[in-house]
Amino acid sequence: MMEKKYTIRDIARLAGVTPTTVSKIINDTGNISEETKNKVRQIIAETGYRPSFSAKALASRKSKLIGVIIGGRYNVGFTHPFFSMILNNFKDIIAAMGYDFIFFSENSDYVERCGYYNVAGCLIISGDHRDKGSRALDRSGIPTVGVDMELTGNKSSYVMTDNFLLAEEVVRHAWENSIRSAAFIGGNKSSYITVQREAGFRRAMQKYQMEVKEEWVEYGDYFDQSGYACMRRILKKKARPELVFACSDFMALGAIEAIKDCGLDVPGDISVIGCDDIDAGRFSSPKLTTAGQDKEQIGQWAAELLLDLIEKDQPGRGVLVEPKLMLRDSCVSRI
Repeated sequence: MMEKKYTIRDIARLAGVTPTTVSKIINDTGNISEETKNKVRQIIAETGYRPSFSAKALASRKSKLIGVIIGGRYNVGFTHPFFSMILNNFKDIIAAMGYDFIFFSENSDYVERCGYYNVAGCLIISGDHRDKGSRALDRSGIPTVGVDMELTGNKSSYVMTDNFLLAEEVVRHAWENSIRSAAFIGGNKSSYITVQREAGFRRAMQKYQMEVKEEWVEYGDYFDQSGYACMRRILKKKARPELVFACSDFMALGAIEAIKDCGLDVPGDISVIGCDDIDAGRFSSPKLTTAGQDKEQIGQWAAELLLDLIEKDQPGRGVLVEPKLMLRDSCVSRI
């Protein structure tokens, strides 16, 4: 038989006081008699009740804590330059409004942890799968904003780059520079961002009547080693594409190394375009042409959308941020 999990309301009922009184005793605030304090503390000891952060919040009736989740099966972590810049811009706005942060481990029960810590709202950064925990959080009514993850709940908003426009811009630039065939290197095949960018890529390739062979479509994990491996597999095929469009700058940089290791030139033999506009691409050889994502604007939008949900009780909505093609040296230019 499972042991009963006591709540602050259970303790209040057993002691014959209000939950607010219990919270004040736990946090040693307010003018509470010693008799009542001793009674409540004894009940806490007997029941094994473990106070949550929400007990403290009950005293003020207002939480100023934001849960931050970096999730997905192939989660890239806090150190990835794209997501770290988004977090920094998000933090600047949210912190200025008096909020603190708590980072949740992936694959946890986010709704339960939100209740335990009594968070005011959540930020989810993924770009990968909507896992079970994320779906439950989206349905929970807890104010939540997704970055690179489309959320549809009543109290959920999302912000991401317009990935269809991003792919369109890449293919249009290639076509304008007399490129007529292209390969695609994505992240995990079923990840949300890869699905969107591949769909946009295929649609644009069809629009401009450009060639994409299925043997030129490869999937990795957004990092350079997988980009290298994908490119080596493409280069083993009989036909060779004029352009490689990679779903991340890291994979694009890996692809460039694979091309060079095969004795070919970038962009003389094969052009390469990445996504994200991370600093490493500005110092690579050749410097990387990339579909830049406005990390500052995405972070700011994430903060503003979450504040709208928490403080203004506004309905959820989605925001698409325009990409910007950063023209450097890894793609041939014939204009």
